[in-house]
Amino acid sequence: MNSLVKKPFLRLKEYVPGKDEDYVKKRYGVEKVIKLASNENPHGASPRAIQAFREYDRLHIYPPSHPEELIQKISEYTGFEESRIVVGAGIDGILEAIFKIFIDKGDRVLIAPPTFPYYHTLAEISSADTVRVERDENFMISNPPREFKLAIVCSPNNPTGNLEREEVVRSLIDSGGIVFIDEAYVEFSSRTLLHLADSENVVVARTFSKAFGLANLRIGYAVVPEWLRKFYLKAKTPFPLSTPAIKAAEAALDDIEYMEKTVDKVRKERQRVFSALRKEGLEVFPSEANFLFVRLKVESSRFCEELMKRGIIIRDCSGFEGCSNRDVRISIGKKEENDILLQSVGEVLEVLG
Repeated sequence: MNSLVKKPFLRLKEYVPGKDEDYVKKRYGVEKVIKLASNENPHGASPRAIQAFREYDRLHIYPPSHPEELIQKISEYTGFEESRIVVGAGIDGILEAIFKIFIDKGDRVLIAPPTFPYYHTLAEISSADTVRVERDENFMISNPPREFKLAIVCSPNNPTGNLEREEVVRSLIDSGGIVFIDEAYVEFSSRTLLHLADSENVVVARTFSKAFGLANLRIGYAVVPEWLRKFYLKAKTPFPLSTPAIKAAEAALDDIEYMEKTVDKVRKERQRVFSALRKEGLEVFPSEANFLFVRLKVESSRFCEELMKRGIIIRDCSGFEGCSNRDVRISIGKKEENDILLQSVGEVLEVLG
């Protein structure tokens, strides 16, 4: 039956998420697991968001295709008109619709590895001509070409954590193609590129998965040009968000104070863990996200396995295009989780020499 499968899918690599808690418990026989691999908010969602999710019980009713109240609240949060806001099943869902609208076989799509692997997946599925853009020693995009149909910019970048230079992004915008800016981690950062959404060829996408702690509900949104919105509404799935998810997102936006408090905790812990890992002699890169990118002197697979034996999951980045077999990504957890991580890192470094 393989002959029935479209050719791009034969070349695709399956997206491999970080190991989960059940896997580590069964594999290594540990009772308690600390997951620092998937860039989740360790403090969870606002209690108001959780309550709103639980209270909705009309599960036999289809959700609204266009959740007006949520869009209104996103408009207030971003400062952009409701006519510029679209929603989707995470940023992934929004980017899928963008590919449907714009990308045909052979169209040039700019991707700068290392970055989120799903960008490559969508380009392959679309039979696009993927143009791999170089990054400099600080992982910032360097000398991008000027001819493309779609350029994808992740800022802060996953897995490296750096912000992108505005002048570089503006040069991409001036080239005339569609520029998709993924700001999944922007609440943890010191600056945004959202103002660039004033340009007619820019899409800025964000999510409730990270800072708002609603990763399981898959809620994404984007600021798009008004001319693009009508095409997006045609290309998206009919009901991208469930009503319980919509209610949770609305409640989360009504409790910005909670989100900001958790973000502040993560930022403080990010700096503490950054300094402590450097004292261990590791090469740790500055981050504007809720994770740290670390380059080891040993193979990442060995390092990650030793940590899993101690009940700690971090992300082995050797499978990311553009990363080496010594690169890992460590999500920032709660203080007590980070304390255990730091102690275990010291132990693992002694074991591995």
